[in-house]
Amino acid sequence: MPEGVGYGPQNTVSSGKDIHVIGNHAYAYSGAVQAATSDVTQLDFMSGNYYLVGTISVMGMMKIDAVSGGGVGVAEIQFNGQEYFNLKVETGQEDMPAEIAMPIIIPPYTQVTVLLRSEYDTAGSTTSVNILGRIYK
Repeated sequence: MPEGVGYGPQNTVSSGKDIHVIGNHAYAYSGAVQAATSDVTQLDFMSGNYYLVGTISVMGMMKIDAVSGGGVGVAEIQFNGQEYFNLKVETGQEDMPAEIAMPIIIPPYTQVTVLLRSEYDTAGSTTSVNILGRIYK
């Protein structure tokens, strides 16, 4: 890139409920989302004219200023409103994974929704979900 010439936003990382495509790669970062005892939508997007081969990662409930705390969380992964996968994480006793990753293929034009429910809804405790992958057209 020539000096002094920018090509779009300089901060290209985005979090939220959407998927982002860069060339042949795609990502979705929910960002830190407040944990709750009811379903909280972490990701909610429609795939495009491609299929995605990648990994979905679920991070359990954490509180930065109380690192010894935690609890159990369950992520429900839906395609077109149908429940396909459940992933369970635990950050309290630390006797099971605090983060879990699973390979995933997302078909073209698929509505993807990831809901996460935690054991506790302690203020300041957050969870997150990420999808990273390669797209094929």
